[in-house]
Amino acid sequence: MLTEDETRFLEYWELNREKEGSTLRQISLSLPFGLVFALPVLIAVLFHGWYKNMIYISNSQLLVIIIGVIAVAFFFALIRGKVKWERNEQLYKELKYKQSRQDHQD
Repeated sequence: MLTEDETRFLEYWELNREKEGSTLRQISLSLPFGLVFALPVLIAVLFHGWYKNMIYISNSQLLVIIIGVIAVAFFFALIRGKVKWERNEQLYKELKYKQSRQDHQD
């Protein structure tokens, strides 16, 4: 027998699975987490002058590092969104199977 939470998830996912499957939506929902993931590196690079014995980073190197950090944040967000969607899709299929078995037993 499906619990109330499982039933609510099935209803939600049936209505929103196509919308949630959009790559742009996945990225937009996960990008803040990607930026939080990359933020410490970005802060360390931007404030690279605080430690005087650190090697010199030129402006072009700084730009490449910033672009790299933003790319890492973007791909982290993309992968996180895809994994989250796949996890929800798998749960949906399992609950549908459980529901169909329950219907056949009744």
